[in-house]
Amino acid sequence: MSETTNPPTNFIRQIIDEDLRSGKRTNVATRFPPEPNGYLHIGHAKSIVLNFGIAEDYNGTCNLRFDDTNPGKENMEFVEAIQRDVKWLGYSWDERLYYASNYFQNLYEFALELIKNGKAYVCELNAEQTREYRGTLKEPGKDSPYRSRSVAENLDLFEKMKSGEFEDGTKVLRAKIDMTSPNINMRDPVLYRIRHGVIHHQTGAEWCIYPMYDYTHPISDALEGITHSLCTLEFEDHRPFYDWVLDNISVGCHPQQIEFSRLNLEYTVMSKRKLTQLVSEGFVNGWDDPRMPTLAGIRRRGYTPAAMKLFCQRIGITKSEGIVEMELLENCVREDLNIIAPRRMAVLDPLKVVITNYPADQVEQLTLPNHPQDESMGTRLVPFCNEIYIEQEDFLEEANKKYKRLVKGDCVRLRNAYIIQCDEVVKDDYDNIVEIHCSYIPDSIGSNPEGIKPRGVIHWVSARHGVVAEVRLYDRLFAVAAPDAMANKEDKAFTDYLSPDSLHTLTHCVVEPSLTDAQPGDSYQFERQAYFCADLDHGNGKVVFNRTVTLRDTWAKIEQKGR
Repeated sequence: MSETTNPPTNFIRQIIDEDLRSGKRTNVATRFPPEPNGYLHIGHAKSIVLNFGIAEDYNGTCNLRFDDTNPGKENMEFVEAIQRDVKWLGYSWDERLYYASNYFQNLYEFALELIKNGKAYVCELNAEQTREYRGTLKEPGKDSPYRSRSVAENLDLFEKMKSGEFEDGTKVLRAKIDMTSPNINMRDPVLYRIRHGVIHHQTGAEWCIYPMYDYTHPISDALEGITHSLCTLEFEDHRPFYDWVLDNISVGCHPQQIEFSRLNLEYTVMSKRKLTQLVSEGFVNGWDDPRMPTLAGIRRRGYTPAAMKLFCQRIGITKSEGIVEMELLENCVREDLNIIAPRRMAVLDPLKVVITNYPADQVEQLTLPNHPQDESMGTRLVPFCNEIYIEQEDFLEEANKKYKRLVKGDCVRLRNAYIIQCDEVVKDDYDNIVEIHCSYIPDSIGSNPEGIKPRGVIHWVSARHGVVAEVRLYDRLFAVAAPDAMANKEDKAFTDYLSPDSLHTLTHCVVEPSLTDAQPGDSYQFERQAYFCADLDHGNGKVVFNRTVTLRDTWAKIEQKGR
């Protein structure tokens, strides 16, 4: 699905090109460093494609490293899910799977080095006092009363912290930098805090002090020989501390941190905290709910790795913050599925049609193409008999000439089958149409007999051979394009803007019998309907499909009508 044989350039690639040209770097080594405290989302896909893509294009390496410094919110479920997501996008880290916890001993020893060099101290201010002493964006901070402790005292206290002699929150290790710095991140940031009673998924109960992310990250990069540490713009103000850490310890590598804009997408949220809230409070059915922007969710919905890579290529890499239209993502999905998805017929709201002049005991196996533009996909056999289903919306008793479907007294073509004419309408006691009787025109497959001009073409499924299916019509999770901004503006919770129409479950659909052989994740275009994929629940007697994306952007029409 790539649009060009050469990847588009961007400011990061230009930096790397210059580094290699000038001899500043002789290789390229990147890393994707997620925190295992939730599932990855579409925003992470941008970082994955960037980091692994650059490594591939420059014959370099890209590590997968879990920044696992907060064990209270991390677990192996998230670790395993992240690995699945990276593999799904088509990338491999080979043997380069790391954890920040691999370096806990190194990090501890570097902290001792900082203390010995008068660059770190043990502080006993509580959280409220620490905030007070830190100052504000307009006012400088002031020194902690514990800042002048001797090296010997700091070493003794830090060792006792490590030995578990102090309670949580009573002491932290802080860098000694500058409490008057205009960059608040440089006002003696915390390096270590005490955490008792948590079991780390890698180190167990070995440690009761844990390093902070901003301290851990640059050291992990350096120990792995990373050349270019690529991160999103919210870390731009943290870069001075990144450099300070590496400049003040005896490590032989100093990666270059480069920031780019994060991905903000319409009709969703990208905050892990908010995504966790959606899951924990039951607004969605788990991390892999197809309405979620998680990679697990979009994979279950039927999005493809090729579509995600195309999307990342089209949005590009810049330093400009903005919000990406959902239509761009959905169009990338449509483009890919239009090429790779076999066609099938499915009736979502069935109306029974009895073909009165077709032999009741006859069944034809019609040969239908799997893809109208790709003969290499082959054909399939679809049964046809005297009883079929069509969509309720494909029939009206009366209609003007603009209506291109079946009308009483007129004819229509069944896709890849015969022309039929409606002769009679059967209604119940409440005047609801329950069945229509039609006649078919023999020898009309593939041609229009003289004097007959069908209104249009509609899809169908054999009533005797079709399979009852559950079809889940997924749509955008939120009813407004910017739920965070709207919640802030109107002083509401972001969950107040969840769309009540994000999921409609249809349980009486009828699909081609061949779809029972679909495997979870298989994608199809249900002709004249949308793109669908077999859900994880599909199989073992259950036929379940998720709508991936409509055939065209229906939201544009909705929004236009609202203007």
